[in-house]
Amino acid sequence: MDTNRHIGEIPRWGMGMMARRTEGRPGGNTTTRISVRNRKTILDAAIKVFTEKGYDGASIAEIAAASKLPKANIYYYFGTKEAIYRTLIADVLHEWDDALAHLTAERDPAEALAGYIRAKLDFTRRHAAQSRMFANEAVHGGRFLSRTDRARMQAITHAKMRVFEAWMDAGRMDRVDPVHLFVMLWSSTQYYADFDVLARNALASSRITVDDYDRAAETITRIILKGCGLAA
Repeated sequence: MDTNRHIGEIPRWGMGMMARRTEGRPGGNTTTRISVRNRKTILDAAIKVFTEKGYDGASIAEIAAASKLPKANIYYYFGTKEAIYRTLIADVLHEWDDALAHLTAERDPAEALAGYIRAKLDFTRRHAAQSRMFANEAVHGGRFLSRTDRARMQAITHAKMRVFEAWMDAGRMDRVDPVHLFVMLWSSTQYYADFDVLARNALASSRITVDDYDRAAETITRIILKGCGLAA
């Protein structure tokens, strides 16, 4: 164990997972801006194709058609279908890191848990298709999650469980099973994207609105905090 790491600190990705899409810089040159724009266009199109067809059913030709860019551009920026797919998986994992950053031992437990729930649901709402794409990857055995990816995900889970244990040891929240608390937090905030059809059916609505997500955040937060003996 790294004794210099704070409780709950998320370990860094290895270089193999640093393919996260790059945001354009206002002062960048024209070539850079075009490159950033084209990469984003390709990735946005690929999310739709992978979500509808799955990895095996998707093709570079379909991604090119959805992006309205020539196939040559797809190969130029990414080289292979797998490279596009891995970039999107990396995007999801990095975004989830941002939400998990709320869970640190130094923070007030109620504020930290509420912050995580809000941040995770916000990502789920804004990137529902990408979230479903990752869920589909998991359902199919995580073929494109490397041993390093899996080890890091496990390390993150254990780091956050240590945060829960630190709060419990300090008497800052009731003692609950940290593993199942983490799973409950994770699954309840994923449901609205991964099982969109079922959620819309339960809501008797053709789409899940921002208000629906707000009510979900309030309800999940209230239930989690009460179960942990915390005031909302």
